[in-house]
Amino acid sequence: MAGVHTAERPDCLIVTGMPGAGKSTVTRLIADRLPRSARLDGDFISRLVVSGRVGALGEPAEEAARQVELCNRNLCTLANNFSDAGFTPVVDWVIPDGAQLDFFVSLLPARRVLFVVLAPGIDVCRYRNTLRDPRERFDFDGYEDLESAMKRELGDVGWWFDTSALSPEQTADRIVREAGVKAATGQRRPPGGHWVTE
Repeated sequence: MAGVHTAERPDCLIVTGMPGAGKSTVTRLIADRLPRSARLDGDFISRLVVSGRVGALGEPAEEAARQVELCNRNLCTLANNFSDAGFTPVVDWVIPDGAQLDFFVSLLPARRVLFVVLAPGIDVCRYRNTLRDPRERFDFDGYEDLESAMKRELGDVGWWFDTSALSPEQTADRIVREAGVKAATGQRRPPGGHWVTE
């Protein structure tokens, strides 16, 4: 099956991208299209910390990094639990660098990880962000730096999917159909090495 594997032990699908790339909308649509799925929203999981919460870009930086790692651990624990129960985990979260993806893959050892980067371009991300409900907008001025870092560290990993000319529905349809071939991360890369895509 070329798409997302949904058998006894489903694949784990991670959909990432810059703010405004369409992750939330697309992951909801993907989850709806799969026969058994669970959508895991990293923003929601991170907000489970109520008192003492520090956002990913907040201060102090050490505490922000600790809480990002906690969120990643929680996402992977949920993904493993849902996959073991026969549900395809669909993770919606910003994965900004290779170290964070390495961490995810190390905590999902018993299943294939599919990694999709929604990459419509900075201008499209900025525009889409303006279309959101004001309560859901994300004020972000680091697009250039984030895009550069992601391409440098993750440019040869998974499926970089230019969705600028596609609707969310078309994007979700293609991911469900093609992610199994285009988005497999393969084995965990060695330190300083490169991912081997399947």
